[in-house]
Amino acid sequence: MWSIVDDAERALWRFAPYEAVGPLRFGMSIGEVATAMDAEGFVSSFSYMDRPHGALAQDAGFHYKDAPLYMGEEAVTAYCRKSGALAAVAIDALRGPQVSLDGLRLIGRKPSELSEQLHEYADDRGMVDTVSPVNGDPRSEELGLLIRAQRAGDILLTRAFFVADFQDWAYTVHDCVPVHEWEIR
Repeated sequence: MWSIVDDAERALWRFAPYEAVGPLRFGMSIGEVATAMDAEGFVSSFSYMDRPHGALAQDAGFHYKDAPLYMGEEAVTAYCRKSGALAAVAIDALRGPQVSLDGLRLIGRKPSELSEQLHEYADDRGMVDTVSPVNGDPRSEELGLLIRAQRAGDILLTRAFFVADFQDWAYTVHDCVPVHEWEIR
């Protein structure tokens, strides 16, 4: 089922590059992440990644407590380092919270529109590294952000991957994305 949560029904979160995504602050322990998400109305399932990626060894998926069974898929995925510290967050295009960067909505958008607006955002601030590689997914090393397209039936919507400081274990934001994330289409 390709049910998409209406923007009016999504939690509203703010993204502070390399600091936080909504109530999730990079560096929090997995227990602190679970507590913060519970306060936001989400329940979780913890697991160790079948395929650890770089410094990432554990993930936790969260869905809304009152989501119908058919919509119980993850709305938010938190990725933690081997140390247990939160290092990355992915927000689902169909059912995740709406996350904004200085008023620019990042989730559940038409990829082409958001890509253009993200490039304008970067240009207005003198950022030089916002790129769209061959696959067309815009990313910014300066923001610690990668925007991906996620399928919802016959349409594509934006899914965001946010990362903490990664310079001790990866070269680019793209390198931080675990295999599991690339498998979500």
